Formats: sequence, structure tokens, C-alpha cells
Amino acid sequence: MTVQRLDNVLIVVDDLDSVIAFFVELGLELEGRGPLEWPGAERVIGLRDVRQDVAMLRVPGGQGRVELAKFHRPEAVVPEPHDAPANTLGLRRVMFAVDDVDDVVARLRDRGGAELVGEIVQYENVYRLCYVRGPENIVVGLAEQLG
Repeated sequence: MTVQRLDNVLIVVDDLDSVIAFFVELGLELEGRGPLEWPGAERVIGLRDVRQDVAMLRVPGGQGRVELAKFHRPEAVVPEPHDAPANTLGLRRVMFAVDDVDDVVARLRDRGGAELVGEIVQYENVYRLCYVRGPENIVVGLAEQLG
């Protein structure tokens, strides 16, 4: 038995609207948004008395998704440090293939308030790569394939 696909990555957020706007500006499509009222969710995540709103965004033409969750109850836990560097243990970023790194970075800066973590660099004649820090210190990687 093997893995069939990566279905989604969950990001817990405080400001659901701004993070949705960031990912829509990146190019993801909002599939749906609303309260999660399925009682089985509490059993799956191991928390009780949960009240949360979720949004699901999908990669256009693909199967990958980003799920966003805003917990109203219990309150979300803030990690330390808030803007953790790339060598911090745990999930650090999600990377997306894009057509034009410069265009995406410019749009995310202008409309999403994002900033480059480092700089845009070229890996041989294969990719142009960068990390961008968006709302709530969410880091996304961008990869433009060359040639």
C-alpha cells in the first residue's frame, strides 16, 4: 500500500480573512469557507468543546489544497519565537510552483503585505527560488522552473 496523494496542509490562523486573501493573491482558489460543525472533528484532533471556522483553498488544476482553521474555542496556542527562522524544528514552509517568481512576489508585496525572507536566487539553470513571509508569519516557498 502506498500514499495516493497529498490531500492538504493545515495552517491554524488568527485572521482568516487576511490569510485567505494572501493565498488567493498567490493564485489558489477558495473552495469553501464556514464553521466546522462535524462532531467527529473533535475526536480526530483530540480536543473537546471545539468551535472553529475553516477555509479550503485549492491549487488550480491540481489536487493540492491548503486548509485554514481559525479556532474560537479553545484558543489557538502561539509558538515561540513568533517569526521562527528556517532552522526551527517543525513545518517551516509550503512551496508552490509558479510561472513568474518576480510577478508573484510583487503582487504579494503590493496586495498582501508579504516580504521576502531572504532573496530570489537561481539554482543552476533549473529554478528561481525564494521564501516569502505573509500574514501571521506564514512562509511560502516559490519555485519558477527555468527553460
